[in-house]
Amino acid sequence: MKEKIIETSLQEFLTHGIRKMTMQKLVLPLGISTKTLYKYFNNKEELLEECLKVHYKVSDKEMQNILEGSPNVVVSICRVYSKAIELDFGTNHLFYFDLNHYYPELQDKVIKQYSSGAFETLTALIDQGINEGYFLSYLKAPVVLETLTVLYTSITRYSVYDKFGLKRELINHTIAIYLRSICTDKGLQTINKLKELSH
Repeated sequence: MKEKIIETSLQEFLTHGIRKMTMQKLVLPLGISTKTLYKYFNNKEELLEECLKVHYKVSDKEMQNILEGSPNVVVSICRVYSKAIELDFGTNHLFYFDLNHYYPELQDKVIKQYSSGAFETLTALIDQGINEGYFLSYLKAPVVLETLTVLYTSITRYSVYDKFGLKRELINHTIAIYLRSICTDKGLQTINKLKELSH
């Protein structure tokens, strides 16, 4: 029953966002009473945490699939960030908006616990890109990854850019500019080819 509650609740959160969903609303698609729901979870945040664990495990697998099909590290990094942007601003944008604005600490906690492999993978990719001459030789991979994370969350988590209604475009350009700035000529050629293929 607990697994069914988590699976169904995650789908409800993804479809309707987190803030709109109450414990009372979550029991409807499950066909159970709120008493039964509270038997397994003390509150919505506790349930959401379990849902996020499942969600980020799936996201990690998706990231591995993206990386396995990439011809080089520059393409890999670009594809990972394109997927992140697609998730944050795609069909489940309300879910990610709520997560970024109202539950960032919970999101960080779950990512740290269940997506540490993703950070290790991305750090290794950046190191590989440095060694293969795609990224500038003096760079430190953990610093690059931290910078990308700060740039990304500064737009997705804060409302300072809301008034422009251009968050997706801003994040796309910000990440693209930063990635270009860490590339060698070899890396830039790869990015330019990617850009040509996407048009």
